[in-house]
Amino acid sequence: MQQQPFERGKYYHIFNRGNNKENIFKAIENYDYFTRLMKKYLTDYIDIYAYCLLPNHFHILCKFKTQAEISGKKELKPHIPLSNMFNAYTKAINKRFDRTGSLFQEHLHRINITDDEYFLNLITYIHTNPEKHNIVSNFEKYKYSSYKAYITGKESLLKREYVKELFDDSENFIYCHRQKKIKLDLLKEITELDY
Repeated sequence: MQQQPFERGKYYHIFNRGNNKENIFKAIENYDYFTRLMKKYLTDYIDIYAYCLLPNHFHILCKFKTQAEISGKKELKPHIPLSNMFNAYTKAINKRFDRTGSLFQEHLHRINITDDEYFLNLITYIHTNPEKHNIVSNFEKYKYSSYKAYITGKESLLKREYVKELFDDSENFIYCHRQKKIKLDLLKEITELDY
């Protein structure tokens, strides 16, 4: 199936996993390196609203900046910053772990986001993903997502103000995430009872 090309000014949920379901983050330092590459390659061309890095896959909620917003920067086709970042990451992982070939599955998956409600649900989905996959028992403690950046207010590559406005305030942001956690917990209980 052919993917729709990225378009400037549009919001996307992008995600992918390791080739053959292989881990793409093989050591703790790989998570930090990936976020440094996001800052280096993406922030001039792409606004980032949420992300989560899991051992074998990742999620990024972003918007491709318009031509006016990237004025003064080298003009690139919209997909090029992502391509450059993933190529740099793959080369580093291949060198570090003495491996060859593609690290990621063939195509970067993307969903064009056109609705604020879906956007909000997607943020809570992305941030609670480590708990959904049983990587941690509490998503709020997971180190490799953007959730803590919203709570602490520390300097970040995120475009937080837009998100905070959509959630109304920080308290509602936290509340909505905790409600998503309650739903996850109930789903786990139901699944455990199913046999």
